[in-house]
Amino acid sequence: MSTQGLDEFAGWVEGLMRQRGYDIDSPRGGGKSRIADEAGVHRAAVTRLLQRQSMPDLETMRRIAPLLGVSVRDMLIRSGRVTPEELPMAADLLPPTDWQPSMEDFARWLGVPDERMGVFVKVVNQFLEPDTDAAPAGEAPEPRRTARD
Repeated sequence: MSTQGLDEFAGWVEGLMRQRGYDIDSPRGGGKSRIADEAGVHRAAVTRLLQRQSMPDLETMRRIAPLLGVSVRDMLIRSGRVTPEELPMAADLLPPTDWQPSMEDFARWLGVPDERMGVFVKVVNQFLEPDTDAAPAGEAPEPRRTARD
């Protein structure tokens, strides 16, 4: 990480801290200690970042991000540790909205072996087919007959 990258990241974090009401500017303001306590991180990690001495580790970023109202993803990208392409948004990973997965797709997601694919599809489709014994809407279904009837 370059000094410029650390400086830019620390400046961004400082701005977020100030926006959230943390007094990080006065020596006795308590903002650094307060954010460290609320995030459950060492005060030294907050101080080192604000003094541009070192980049926080992943766990520190993970704990501070929610307090600052940003996602861990945004914090990691702003830090220069990853690019947006390396950490895509969940919505970017979803299939198109008009795509309808097939039974074979579901079987693959569930880990059904190829040699059992046909059986899986046949069984699942039996559950999805309309029940021909079902009563019309508003009527009680006929009682099932048993071997004793």
